[in-house]
Amino acid sequence: MTSATFRSLAGYNYRLWAAGALVSNVGTWMQRTAQDWLVLTELTDNNAVAVGIVMALQFGPPVLLLPVTGWVADRFDRRHVLMATQSAMGVLGLLLGLLTVTGVVQLWHVYVFAFLLGCTAAFDAPARQVFVSSLVERHNLSNAVGLNSASFNIARMIGPAVAGLLIAVIGTGWVFLINAASFAAVLASLALLRKHELYSTERASGGKAGLIEGFRYIRHRPDIMVILVIIFIIGTFGLNFPIFTSTMATTVFHKGAGEFGVLSSIMAIGSVAGALLAARRERPRISLLFAGGAVFGVGCTFAAVAPGYWLFAASLTIIGISAQTLTTSANSVVQLSTDPTVRGRVMAIYMAIFMGGTPIGAPIVGWVADTFGARWGLAVGAGSGFAAAIVGVLYLVKFHNMRVRFANRRLRLQFGDVEQAQEELATQEISIQRTSGS
Repeated sequence: MTSATFRSLAGYNYRLWAAGALVSNVGTWMQRTAQDWLVLTELTDNNAVAVGIVMALQFGPPVLLLPVTGWVADRFDRRHVLMATQSAMGVLGLLLGLLTVTGVVQLWHVYVFAFLLGCTAAFDAPARQVFVSSLVERHNLSNAVGLNSASFNIARMIGPAVAGLLIAVIGTGWVFLINAASFAAVLASLALLRKHELYSTERASGGKAGLIEGFRYIRHRPDIMVILVIIFIIGTFGLNFPIFTSTMATTVFHKGAGEFGVLSSIMAIGSVAGALLAARRERPRISLLFAGGAVFGVGCTFAAVAPGYWLFAASLTIIGISAQTLTTSANSVVQLSTDPTVRGRVMAIYMAIFMGGTPIGAPIVGWVADTFGARWGLAVGAGSGFAAAIVGVLYLVKFHNMRVRFANRRLRLQFGDVEQAQEELATQEISIQRTSGS
């Protein structure tokens, strides 16, 4: 089990990258926790809408810059792109930390830095997602994506808890400064990679046609289309965890910064479990997206009605496992089944939809939480999970002739032209044919 789950770590380049990324991700989650707490309790009076605006400004630029970011990821050296974006994010963390430590930070400062960070992340995300294919062989790509998600969520488990303690002891500004320093780890890992061991991928040609080629490619891929629809629904209304946990912690259970940080860490336990399970699978299954959406809806429902802090915290593990199963499977299926020459642009579209729904959903969910209560904000998240599952079922009925029947007093699913279990193999064969024919 160990070798199957962690097989990508056998390679020097991936192992070095994973170590640097883990340190940087811990710092990033520390900053996210401190930023939400700064806005919610120090710069406003528990205003969830303000937190939603910060999230909107931070996650909106991937949509605005979409025509450029994917093309950059396909056209230029991704290692150089990542060194530039990671350096810029480190500088932004440093400046926000200095403003906060000196006591001059205002809400509009946080808004500006959130937007600038979002612009930088818009270029970083597609390049980082596709860069993994340069670090491992193709048959290990799904495993590497799963391990990346596990690393991200291990950091999510550590970072918020550490941030909660540091906020209480030394203040939010120093958390921002520590995050700025953490970027040195990932920059060092990028500089020390063995360039001769990187796996080469086909680069896109220049020209304006490249900007829309990703959309043309997706238009003829109903499997990718349904994934993007599901990711939009969940990303817009379901993955607003800073709003869910902060409002429940402060307005429902009346807890402080330490307990708020613990909630994010507990959710990350489930996320790590989901990511490791995804890393163990030989091939990602699109059916896991639909099941993950349904379980996500159930988890949010339990969280919304939880009578106490610890029952609420326990329900977050269900949300974490289901959300990670859904998002990791979606990422892996899209990367593995996409032509390498347009993979950067397709992943940019994917990331733009994944993060770009937040500017729409976060203020809405924040308004619901402020107006009707934090529990109703979670109810919106539950609805997004059930809606995603319904979309998945409709896709299976239309493209795989799924039918429900009873046999031996048990409910069974029957597929017509194509077995659901063979879908990923078919999409991979399409990708191989396109690559060999180019």
